[in-house]
Amino acid sequence: MKENQYDYIIVGAGSAGCVLANRLTEDGQKQVLLLETGGSDKSIFIQMPTALSIPMNTKKYAWQFHTEPEPFLDNRRMHCPRGKVLGGSSSINGMVYVRGHARDFDEWESEGATGWNYSNVLPYFKKAETWAFGGDDYRGDTGPLGVNNGNNMQNPLYKAFIKAGTDAGYMETGDYNGGQQEGFGPMHMTVRHGRRWSTANAYLRPAMARENLTVVTHALVHKVLLDGKTATGVRYEQNGQVHDVTANDEVILSAGSIGSPHLLQLSGIGNPDVLKTSGIEVQHELPGVGENLQDHLEFYFQFRCKQPVSLNRKLDWWNKLKIGVRWILRKDGLGATNHFESCGFIRSKAGVEWPDLQYHFLPAAMRYDGKEAFDGDGFQLHIGHNKPKSRGNVHVQSADPKVAPRIRFNYLEHEADREGFRDCVRLTREIINQPAMDEYRGAEIQPGASVETDEQIDAFVRQAVESAYHPSCTCKMGTDELAVVDPETRVRGIENLRVVDSSVFPTIPNGNLNAPTIMVAERAADLIRGKEPLHASDAPVVMDEQWQSRQRQGQAKRVLT
Repeated sequence: MKENQYDYIIVGAGSAGCVLANRLTEDGQKQVLLLETGGSDKSIFIQMPTALSIPMNTKKYAWQFHTEPEPFLDNRRMHCPRGKVLGGSSSINGMVYVRGHARDFDEWESEGATGWNYSNVLPYFKKAETWAFGGDDYRGDTGPLGVNNGNNMQNPLYKAFIKAGTDAGYMETGDYNGGQQEGFGPMHMTVRHGRRWSTANAYLRPAMARENLTVVTHALVHKVLLDGKTATGVRYEQNGQVHDVTANDEVILSAGSIGSPHLLQLSGIGNPDVLKTSGIEVQHELPGVGENLQDHLEFYFQFRCKQPVSLNRKLDWWNKLKIGVRWILRKDGLGATNHFESCGFIRSKAGVEWPDLQYHFLPAAMRYDGKEAFDGDGFQLHIGHNKPKSRGNVHVQSADPKVAPRIRFNYLEHEADREGFRDCVRLTREIINQPAMDEYRGAEIQPGASVETDEQIDAFVRQAVESAYHPSCTCKMGTDELAVVDPETRVRGIENLRVVDSSVFPTIPNGNLNAPTIMVAERAADLIRGKEPLHASDAPVVMDEQWQSRQRQGQAKRVLT
């Protein structure tokens, strides 16, 4: 093999790129180069789960993107951090492990992503995972990715929230990543032996011992090199020096839903109008590049807590120090969890076939930067409408790769999304006002009891809603005119070039995106190597048979008036 020549070049050592680096080198036959703009993930703030708010707000570890003024959010510029470190966004995220509903993947296939239905993707979810409670028809027990429930809901607020959900007439689910997503139950996280189990820890670190994997950090990729309609390599910059490297087989972009479309556009692949405006010569017309951008929004529903059991009592410097020291010495305790240990997935109304609202329950009232929301005890629910109809875009602004792209989500442009958040407010109040929460529920802090009408809820949401940090779908997989990659993840019209990350999702799943991104990379690795796909699963899916006529299975025991 010549110097600067490899079989595969992977751009981005994130949730997908680390998986590919492992799988494409495991047989020892191919030389693989993995390029990452960021550096090492060996920081206590990355590895200690409870410190999750720090890396996502640190320039060293995350691209600190911001959107254009969002016209339906009172022109607010929204924060959009993306991982810039080994492990990518799996090293800065909240570690919540949600695969999505089975119907989300059937929806992908209906959108043109042939072969990506639930039966076909479930075996790859299992392949990736070691579930702390053992394998079965739905869960894996031999995969690289460690998944557990943190501290197993020791705080009483977690179980009270689940009971409130069932009091309100919703289902309970023992495993929302198993046969039944809908309902209330324990939440899962990518934590193993008390540490954040990013794809860097799970996949990349074992692979780095192999002679056929080369990892280059602090490497800013400028563009994909093309010979006509064939990708031949990439150009990247490191320490002020520009390098061209050649790929004998394929170039694979795994730079994420912001980075991958931006790199395609920098390479002259995309909508000609967008490229020409930025002074980039068109190499290949592909109008869907950067379009179809989707994300999850959420807000914090906050309450005071009448009992002295919330984590607000642990937010002073002395308690944080004790938590940190215990974690350093033992890798357990409150430092070894993301604190999202119970959750809920419900349907917003009758006629919605599978859940479109998601709850993360937190036994504290605080902001994403880890600071207290108010003095005293409290708890909060992160609630969002997870199947948005609004669509945005990522557009290159300059031929200079150091200039960030223009990002606009058009959050809440569609009336159905605004309606979904009204449902979030009203249904959450009903749930929290169930008997199970009576001994804990204090005053409603946010939105506040005075926020009642559609207009008041809409105004509150426009000001309070935040990104759940799940940008996706900007290089959608399919066969229509806006599809960027085909169902094999190959860029349409360009030889030897693929995109493998959350940008290829046709639609956003109901849940956090790390798990489905890892699954996509696992399955794509087999496609790239020409391997026979894993045998499809026939495991059944539990659904409410009367979804067309009811919003939940039973009637609530208490209804707000």
